[in-house]
Amino acid sequence: MDESIPTCNARFKALGMAETVKMRRRYRELLLCTPDINHSISGVILCDETFSQSRDDGKKFIDLLSDLNIICGIKVDTGAKDLAGFPGEKLTQGLDGLRERLQIYWHEGARFAKWRAVFKIGVGTPSDTCIASNAQQLAIYAALCQECGLVPVIEPEIVVDGAHTLQQCADVSERVWESVFHQMHLHRVFLEGLILKTNMLLPGSDAAVSAGVNEIAASTVESLLRHVPACVPGIAFLSGGQTPEQASQRLNAINAGYKALTPWPMTFSFSRAIQQPVLATWLGLENNSVAAQQVLSLRISCNKAALKGNYHSAMESAGLFN
Repeated sequence: MDESIPTCNARFKALGMAETVKMRRRYRELLLCTPDINHSISGVILCDETFSQSRDDGKKFIDLLSDLNIICGIKVDTGAKDLAGFPGEKLTQGLDGLRERLQIYWHEGARFAKWRAVFKIGVGTPSDTCIASNAQQLAIYAALCQECGLVPVIEPEIVVDGAHTLQQCADVSERVWESVFHQMHLHRVFLEGLILKTNMLLPGSDAAVSAGVNEIAASTVESLLRHVPACVPGIAFLSGGQTPEQASQRLNAINAGYKALTPWPMTFSFSRAIQQPVLATWLGLENNSVAAQQVLSLRISCNKAALKGNYHSAMESAGLFN
């Protein structure tokens, strides 16, 4: 739930919804007040705007999460900006004043934070400079989080945009993970006290050759085993442009085939793959609220089942959950 205001507004605009603070707050309330959401969700990442908001009866969202035993997180980066001298590449910003902001968030109830670094595969990209610069920013952020008592979620993402192959995605992802954990060591980050949020290995959205569910699962786990330390306590996959069904299917294949072989639990930290069908059902209309919450319940239940390798496509229409 940590989409920036411009990103959230763009999604509203595409569906003909008002791009206002009031509408964004109503939407976040719809999500958080879904019955039994805590049966499938253990943590929620908020943006700064949502962190200070309340539902209609005045109860703050962060207090609502606490009552549900859902851990409250906060996005603290300020977005990816153009990397000077490297056209088409990005460097995530937000370190200025971060220590003070983290201290405030902790005192107000946040217990983890998130920082995203984004990489796009192209001709000569991502460059070593782009990877190293973003890895260093992630490490400084992580060290500051741990200093303030927050668990850092580090999110290096290889975006799915492009025509790259599955192998190219693997090669770049491995370069990024290796650089990120090298910087974590250099900055004395406690690896047992962070979560890696990252992409599954996927061919580009415009790739000439697709990849099967099992191939994606095998490649993803193989590359992670090579480059992510065993002491990291967990990996959370982002959905990264996948459809809701694809994200659930691939997460299921990863856990069904490899859960017993990996040193870390592998879970989901999906945003659009959970929220987009909810938003398309709701459309900002009160009469659609119950139906939208039912869609949310379906999506998070599918992903919960995928953590045990128990997801199957019939759940999408029958609502059958293990």
